[in-house]
Amino acid sequence: GTSAAVPDWLNKGDNAWQMISATLVGLQSVPGLVILYGSIVKKKWAVNSAFMALYAFAAVVICWATWAYKMSFGDKLLPFWGKAGPALGQKFLIKQSALPETTQFHDDGSVETAMVLPFYPMASMVWFQCVFAAITLVILAGSVLGRMNIKAWMAFVPLWLTFSYTVGAFSLWGGGFLFHWGVMDYSGGYVIHLSSGIAGFTAAYWVGPRSTKDRERFPPNNVIMMLAGAGLLWMGWAGFNGGDPYTANIDSSMAVLNTNICAATSLLVWTWLDVIFFKKPSVIGAVQGMITGLVCITPGAGLVQGWAAIVMGILSGSVPWFTMMFIHKRWTLLQKIDDTLSVFHTHAVAGLLGGVLTGLFAEPKLCSLFLPVTNSRGGVYGGSGGIQILKQLAGAAFIIGWNVVVTSIICVIINKVIPLRMTEEQLLIGDDAVHGEEAYALWGDGEKYDST
Repeated sequence: GTSAAVPDWLNKGDNAWQMISATLVGLQSVPGLVILYGSIVKKKWAVNSAFMALYAFAAVVICWATWAYKMSFGDKLLPFWGKAGPALGQKFLIKQSALPETTQFHDDGSVETAMVLPFYPMASMVWFQCVFAAITLVILAGSVLGRMNIKAWMAFVPLWLTFSYTVGAFSLWGGGFLFHWGVMDYSGGYVIHLSSGIAGFTAAYWVGPRSTKDRERFPPNNVIMMLAGAGLLWMGWAGFNGGDPYTANIDSSMAVLNTNICAATSLLVWTWLDVIFFKKPSVIGAVQGMITGLVCITPGAGLVQGWAAIVMGILSGSVPWFTMMFIHKRWTLLQKIDDTLSVFHTHAVAGLLGGVLTGLFAEPKLCSLFLPVTNSRGGVYGGSGGIQILKQLAGAAFIIGWNVVVTSIICVIINKVIPLRMTEEQLLIGDDAVHGEEAYALWGDGEKYDST
C-alpha cells in the first residue's frame, strides 16, 4: 500500500503520535503559558506578560526552521554544537528523519547503538523539536516579567536560542559529547528546565528588579484563568514526555503515566506543606507544586519505575518548596535578584533535582529501551550506577556554567544598543504605556475612565 506520499519507511502511527505530541507541547505555550502569564501577574502587566510569551513562540519558529534546528540536531561542528543551516527545502523535509550524530560506538570502533532513525519525515522531527525550543524561551520569560523592555526581549529571543539553547540540545540530545558520555536527560530536565531557570535568573540580574511597589504587592489578576493555563500545561506534558522516544512505543506509555503520577504527588505535597506551615492551601502554591513535579520527572520520565515517580514527586513537592519559602528569604543573593515567577525554584532547582534523581533511580531495562549507552543504570541498581550520578552532576554543571556566561554576554551586548529595562513611566503605568492596550474593559464599553 505504499505510494509517493506513503513511502515504505513511514509508520503512520508513529508519525501521528509525533505530530500530536508536538501539538500538545505547542498548546502548553500557546495558549497555555500565554494564559497563565497573563493571569498570574498584576493587572497592569497582563497584556505585556502574555505578549512576551506569544512573541517568543513565533520568533523561535522562524529562527528554528531557518538555522537553529541543524545547530541542535544536524552534523557536528564542535563536540557541543551542530552546523547551522536551513530546514526549509522539501528534499530535506520529506525524507526519513535522522539525527546524524547519534550513532554510538564502542571503544574498538564497532557500533554500540545505531543512529536514531524514526519512521516519519524530517518535517515531523523539525516541528516536534521546535515547540520544545519555543517553550524554553517562554519559561525563561517568566523571570523578567513586569519590567523587561519588550524591544530588548525581541532581540534577546533569537540570540539566546542561537547561542545557548542549541548548545544544550546538541550536547545532550543531538549527538554531542554529553549524549555519548551517557548523561541522562529523557525529555529536557537539563536542556529545557535547568537552562531556562538559570538563564532566566541571570537575565533577571541584568535587567534589574521590578518597581518597588510591584515587588511589594503583585497579586494575580485572574486566578481561575491561571488555573486554565496551568491545566493546559499539565495535560500538554503528555506530548512533552510521551513524544520523546520518537515513536509510539511502550516507553512512551511509561513516560506519560510516570509524568502524571509525579505531578499529582508533587502538587499534593506542596499543598500539604502550605497547610502545615501557613495554615491555608494556596492555589498558586498548588500550581507551583504541579510544575515542579512535571519538571522533576522530565529527565527520567521513561527511565524510572512508578514507585520512583512517587518518590520524585514527594521530593519535587518539598525541596523546591523549601528553597523558595525558606532559603530564598535567608539568602541575600536570591532576594536581591527579582525572579518574577520564581522560575529559578520551579525549573532550575526542580530540573537539577530531577536529573540527579534520574541518575539514582533509572531502571536498567527501561534504560535499554531508550538510551544509546548500553548497560546504563541508576545508582540504586548497582554496577555503573554510582558513576551515573556523577555524570548527571557534571552534565548539570556544564548547562549551568554555559547559561550563566552566555546569557550575561547577550544581556550586556543588547543593553549597549537597546535598554534592557523599561522607562520609569512605563514601569509606573504598565500595559497602556507599553502597548497602548489594557487587558480588561472595566469601565463602560471599554473607553478609558475620565477622572474629571
